[in-house]
Amino acid sequence: MSKKAKKQIAPEEPIVLDIPEDQIWTYRVEGLAAPSIGKTPKHYSLKKVILALVIVVAVSLSCYFSIRTVQKDTLEYTAHWDEGFELSKFSNTGFITELDIDYYSTIVYDSENPDVNTNFTFVKDESKPVLSIREYAFNCDEKLKVINIGATVTSIDAKSFYSCWALERIEVDENNPNYCDIDGVLYNKDLTEIICYPINHDYYLSNKFGYSQYDENNNWHEPEGEEYDAYKLAVCNYVLPSTVTKIGDLAFNYAFIKELYVPEGLKTIGTLGLFEMTSLEHIYTYKTESEVMNTAFTSRDDLGEVYLSLPEGLEYIGSDAFSYNQSMTYIYIPESVTYIGHHAFWDTCFERDGELQAITEINVARSEDRFGEVHTGDQWRPVYEFMLFFKSIPVNYQAERQALN
Repeated sequence: MSKKAKKQIAPEEPIVLDIPEDQIWTYRVEGLAAPSIGKTPKHYSLKKVILALVIVVAVSLSCYFSIRTVQKDTLEYTAHWDEGFELSKFSNTGFITELDIDYYSTIVYDSENPDVNTNFTFVKDESKPVLSIREYAFNCDEKLKVINIGATVTSIDAKSFYSCWALERIEVDENNPNYCDIDGVLYNKDLTEIICYPINHDYYLSNKFGYSQYDENNNWHEPEGEEYDAYKLAVCNYVLPSTVTKIGDLAFNYAFIKELYVPEGLKTIGTLGLFEMTSLEHIYTYKTESEVMNTAFTSRDDLGEVYLSLPEGLEYIGSDAFSYNQSMTYIYIPESVTYIGHHAFWDTCFERDGELQAITEINVARSEDRFGEVHTGDQWRPVYEFMLFFKSIPVNYQAERQALN
């Protein structure tokens, strides 16, 4: 079997140009364009402008379609069989400050309206009710101020509103069977559990009571002088209703409250329930035979008997419940507590100028032997550096509760 031989092509004679050395950059070969070395190409400026315009248009179109793609996914839902939908993810376009959660919604944009704050509307499909809100659905949103919960929503995960920095109010339809609100703070329907105190609720209260103060850089500051006392009562103190038995997981995360009043019937403080409330100075318990529904603090006399302590009858303190609350200086754990989760009081003690500050000891009602019956998680007490080692702050057993000032 033979292979077809490749055709051999004889090389042509090489072409040699005899160009004088002084004409090497200007010599012109007949039939070819003259060299343009060192010369500006014809229509050079116009071509630059056209290229720049092409690049700008391409980038603009790319950004436009990217933004539109994000906008289409602003609200993401998961179907609950034939019953309804779960709101699984909200991705703010950057201009949404208020949102209704009741029916499956999409956003329609007005291409003729250049105002990004008003050029969109929500279109609801009332044949598709929203039944639940998934955990972290609004995680770390920085623009949303008001969330309106409709009557259709029957399940809200405790972590739904975690780190919603601008959130001022969560308002609930009065016909909702499972949830309600008191002045924008979310509770379950029978007011036995607080679910979410919005992070920026103090901003709402400041505006409501006329205490908003801004400097030339638009930074907000607390009132000073005589006005401060009235501001603190109206904005910085909060009273849980007397019906509340549980502070839910993450209920007060990052909230700006200085004094919190809780009822003696409180049984549970959930995981991260009072997490990083860096302004929280005191927790007071009140005991009264009267029903207390007004969450705005007026005076201790209106609350019956008040004492400086976690409430008698409290049983459960969840993990990281008080972590990073460095404005607190006193904690008293009553005998009724049987469970303290890991890192419950983590980083509530720190050192300044060689001295320990904030919570420097844990006061408990039980004896040391009886406290051994309490379940305590890893590093439930804060630690501090001591001679190159880390040491837990002491526990003061069989302590007597500190009297009110």
